[in-house]
Amino acid sequence: MSAKKTPKEKKPAAKKKSETVAEKASKKKAAAVAEKPASRKKAVAASEQPVARRMSSRTQFAGVLLPLFMFAIFVSAALLFFVQPMFAKMVLPRLGGTPAVWSVAMVFFQTVLLAGYAYAHFITKNLQGRQAVMVHLAIMAIAILFLPLGIASGWTKPPASGEAFWLLGLFTVSIGLPFFALSANGPLLQAWFARTDHPAAKDPYFLYAASNVGSFLALLAYPFVVEPLTRLQQQTFGWSAVFIFLIVLLAGCGYLIWNTKDLKQAKAEAGEKTDKPAWSDAVVWIALAAIPSGLLIAVTSHISTDVAAVPFLWVVPLALYLLTFVLVFSRFAPYVHQIAVIVQPLCIAALIASQVFEGFDSIFWILTIHIAAFFSTALVCHGELARLRPAPAHLTEFYMWMSAGGMLGGIAAALIAPQIFNWVAEYPILIVLALLCRPGWVWPTGRYSAVFWILLALVAAAALAPAFGYKVPLLSDLAPGNYTYMKWVIGILLVVSILLSFDSVKYAYVIALCFLTIKAYENIDSRTRFTERSFFGVHKINDSYDRRFRVLLHGTTIHGAQRILTNDYKPYVGRPELTTYYYKSAAIAQAVAQARVNKKGPITYAVVGLGTGTLACHKMEKDQVHYYEIDPTTIRIATTPQRYGFSFISQCAPDAKITLGDARLTIADAPDGIYDLIVVDAFSSDAIPIHLMTKEAIEIYKKKLAPQGILVLHISNRHLELASVVAGVGAANGMVARTHNTVDDDDEVNDDDYKFSGTVTALVKKPDDFGAMNEAKHWKDEPVDPTQWVWTDDYSNVLGAMIRHSRGY
Repeated sequence: MSAKKTPKEKKPAAKKKSETVAEKASKKKAAAVAEKPASRKKAVAASEQPVARRMSSRTQFAGVLLPLFMFAIFVSAALLFFVQPMFAKMVLPRLGGTPAVWSVAMVFFQTVLLAGYAYAHFITKNLQGRQAVMVHLAIMAIAILFLPLGIASGWTKPPASGEAFWLLGLFTVSIGLPFFALSANGPLLQAWFARTDHPAAKDPYFLYAASNVGSFLALLAYPFVVEPLTRLQQQTFGWSAVFIFLIVLLAGCGYLIWNTKDLKQAKAEAGEKTDKPAWSDAVVWIALAAIPSGLLIAVTSHISTDVAAVPFLWVVPLALYLLTFVLVFSRFAPYVHQIAVIVQPLCIAALIASQVFEGFDSIFWILTIHIAAFFSTALVCHGELARLRPAPAHLTEFYMWMSAGGMLGGIAAALIAPQIFNWVAEYPILIVLALLCRPGWVWPTGRYSAVFWILLALVAAAALAPAFGYKVPLLSDLAPGNYTYMKWVIGILLVVSILLSFDSVKYAYVIALCFLTIKAYENIDSRTRFTERSFFGVHKINDSYDRRFRVLLHGTTIHGAQRILTNDYKPYVGRPELTTYYYKSAAIAQAVAQARVNKKGPITYAVVGLGTGTLACHKMEKDQVHYYEIDPTTIRIATTPQRYGFSFISQCAPDAKITLGDARLTIADAPDGIYDLIVVDAFSSDAIPIHLMTKEAIEIYKKKLAPQGILVLHISNRHLELASVVAGVGAANGMVARTHNTVDDDDEVNDDDYKFSGTVTALVKKPDDFGAMNEAKHWKDEPVDPTQWVWTDDYSNVLGAMIRHSRGY
């Protein structure tokens, strides 16, 4: 393209030459100007070629982008929830099956989860996409060095003190890095996805629902599918293979975001508001996450101790807890949240009514009410949490604070509350706090607010007055009797609570008043003498309805009873009467007698599980008895008759040796061949310590038995069939089994006198060592079931035991 010439006058020849030079320069400049648009187009086209190739590449993989990210998040979350019960199961035989182990393990998992979220936030904030991918893939690759998972060498036996810190160290050294790396995957993958040009990347929080679906399915699969069908070694190798496969998935996700920009920069260019969240936002997120997390532990503790100790019952609240995250981060979240806000007051009202009014006797309905109240409450809190989430640019920070709240709630409910309260007081407290999280929280102000609070204070005084011995004029006459009065008060308060449910502060106040009223009236004419709480649960010491017996309950299970009045209601004096499962003709009493025959003289016997110490009263002169007990509270109850009223130990065996600690560990320190009889009485509760009845545990007991010694396991259980399990582990150690099932035709069985029927399985080295038990009533050989796998430290099948029990085995 050339410039157009204009007519010019003739000039002298010399000047023409200089003009020709200028003209040439002018022409060159004009040509450059004229050609600039074309060159710009060429330059832009050249610069757009890599972008076009990248766009073509993204277009090529557009169909797999979202499925790949969702699948990677799903697999990562499933691995995370598999490793928790799997590794805890590895540790139990070494450290003992105590609730403290599970509590410390929970603290470890929640703390490392927070660390993983903080790491994800750090690299997302400070590194570009490809840098973050390289760093995280490197950490995942280093974690392979810890596979297959197992207990680190050098961590053999816990110290005499500081077991909790020792356990935290064991978990950190053994699985700390793999768990840390997995913890970061959820927020990292969501942040990476937000950097893509996918239409759904504008709001990647829906991927959190996919994460919780993986957790949910893993939670259900482990106890019901994986544990019954595989051994620990198979589980660890399978887990390791999936972990390596996950690295491949992460690498694929990283490839797809390799050339993307920084998340904040990309959103800023798009014009999206990315203001940094304030500290007040972080506090709200922490609270909304902490309360449901603590409530999860509280409701599980309450229903397992005060309602029913059913195996796998803990799965239901946890599964519903995860389900709430799936719902509130789904596309239907607004509708779900509105429904939850409406339904929650009805569920809370039903929860309180079930504690006061008749018609709620069915355990099924009680459990349903508690779980429904928990589910609706968690759904409201998590709905508010999802509603207040920040822009995707601050996604990792949001998850970090949310994880911090979950950790704080778990620590408060699992570790702090048992040290402060002697009952599960955190349950109603957390419910009231959760009600304050309902939408529309506003502290009452205005002209009539003071009048309203004064009115509520008068209502509180009227509700609580009779519990402290004061009568309320007119109201007491309308509803004579403390309990009738309480029912009227609670009924009125529940109606008022539903009417005030739109105002979270007033609503929470009324519900708190309901809980206080119920607790205050519980102390009126109560049969409960003492309540003690430890890591191992809630111990209640009650008097029987007719006041003839003092009873020790651990949750809902009777752990001992002592007669304090005769049948004509006179004080009982003398040697304590043998009760519960240890009366004179009971199966355990027969085993004690046979041990004496085999020994032909005084015996030395060990008892795993102290209870009230009833078995001490089977001790005869020159006998020696040795107890192994894990709970110091139980020891205090059994050895302090002046306070608690149980005198089996003090009257029958004041010289009994009591060893504190997990029996699996402590009995191993006893000399071999020392015991003529070992009674393992740790299975009367419905939550069994599996590590005390595996092949390896029976091997330890067998070493401690004398040549003709007898091993007795009390396996009465409302949900599990364990006789065939004991026969299997016994046969694996070269022992034979006989089982005694007491039925109602036994003359001494009488529930009113606290003498119960039960199931006991005995193991001996040779059949002749059973002696009279071979011919005694109700004893039968326990055959080995060849279709059952032997329970070991590597394998157990509680689900199978439940199915056999349901079928009447």
